[in-house]
Amino acid sequence: MSNTEKGGLHRVRNFLSCRQVLNLLTMLGFMLNYALRVNLTIAIVDMVQTNETSSGNATLTGNGTALNGTASPDGVDVNEERFPWDSYQTNFVLGCFFWGYILTELPGGRLAELIGGRRVFGHSMLWASLLTLITPLAAHINYVVLIVVRVVLGFMLGASWPAIHPVAAVWIPPMERSKFMSNMMASSLGAAITMPICGYLISVAGWASVFYLTGAVGLLWSLAWFTFVYETPATHPRITAEERREIEEAIGTSTSKKRPSHVPWGQLLCSPAVWAIIICHGLAVFGFFTVVNQLPTFMSKILLFDIKKNGLFSSLPYLGKYVMAVASSYLADYLRKKGTLSTTATRKLFTTFALVIPGLLMIVQVFLGYDATWSVTIFSLALFAHGAVTAGYLGNGLDIAPNFGGTIFGLANTLSSFGGFLSTWMVGALTYKDNSFHSWQIVFWILAATYISGAVVFAILGSGELQPWNNPPERVKISDINQEEGVPLKNEK
Repeated sequence: MSNTEKGGLHRVRNFLSCRQVLNLLTMLGFMLNYALRVNLTIAIVDMVQTNETSSGNATLTGNGTALNGTASPDGVDVNEERFPWDSYQTNFVLGCFFWGYILTELPGGRLAELIGGRRVFGHSMLWASLLTLITPLAAHINYVVLIVVRVVLGFMLGASWPAIHPVAAVWIPPMERSKFMSNMMASSLGAAITMPICGYLISVAGWASVFYLTGAVGLLWSLAWFTFVYETPATHPRITAEERREIEEAIGTSTSKKRPSHVPWGQLLCSPAVWAIIICHGLAVFGFFTVVNQLPTFMSKILLFDIKKNGLFSSLPYLGKYVMAVASSYLADYLRKKGTLSTTATRKLFTTFALVIPGLLMIVQVFLGYDATWSVTIFSLALFAHGAVTAGYLGNGLDIAPNFGGTIFGLANTLSSFGGFLSTWMVGALTYKDNSFHSWQIVFWILAATYISGAVVFAILGSGELQPWNNPPERVKISDINQEEGVPLKNEK
């Protein structure tokens, strides 16, 4: 390396630490993670035939779909294929994502603990981006082909969320982990940005364009991730000795120097603290996924927003959620560092706030949700409050067992995946024959009950204490190759 190159590298290291680069790419990764998921929730509004299309103002193709020639507000003619799906079929397409998603949650978390979160998280996003690019082709071929693509997309993205916990366990000091976990809520920021962009793209270039854009950006992110992120500080070629030492000394022995070769399943599954995370996450995400998947449809069918307003106003709650996630995470870490609150008290306080407030707001939505202004305000406030889960239960697995954070979150997200499919089925069943505000009132009552129940469970069972089974005795000898990434930084010359 020339002196000029070395000088440039030195300036980059002074500008951004390796942890800051990791934080930035993790934030962008979760933004794209949700963009790859929610692009369909807004595009599907324009993918399905309207009554006008069905009545004959369109050319039918060989497979029964309709080819529309429409003019956008900008004067651009958009010829696109629309599909004769009813409410049940539409919700089925949205919900089938979770069939694949549920299969890789637990294996993905455990795999990341064994081979490293960088590889698991990076490859899940890479393949999901490629599948997003072929989604329009799949829809044009056949309804079943589209379902298969969505299932495989879920299969790939399912491993991404639990995979980030093993990354945090080896890279992020314990008192900074709430802030790092707030990067996961960048998924909401991704949804907030994706929705208005999707609305605009659909109006000028057709619904297929949103899949091409999000898929291409996902490929670019994958390239950056594999270039700048490494499994551990010990294997990073650009990290400074000071940063490596700081990370090593802060983490100490809470994260094992060697990756545990087995999971103490008996102790893990008998731990009330683990079940507090699993149950709370399942109930909370049931509510969140219902809003994520159904908010665009509710605003289109009940509040009668056009596609541009749909994208703009649907994005507002997600912006609020991300702001709360970052603010509450910084506050939580501050309170813990100062000793004002214990980790247990901090997790319970923020979890209660993040779930009880949305539950109460869903009750308000039952009575005021027929008004567009009230509805947007209530959803925005509900998701704003829900963002505090990053300071609550979301990173709690790293408190109680950092060596098995991926496994614990994989279990929790598996249950929440059932809830994700159940929520889309529930809305489809309730609105199939009667897509009225009265039917949606039932949905809001169910959401209120699930949110509040999650808070109660965590308040009773939750804990922030490191569990004794976090460092189980090894059953087998681990080869030196497998141990390499766990070598303490301070012991290396």
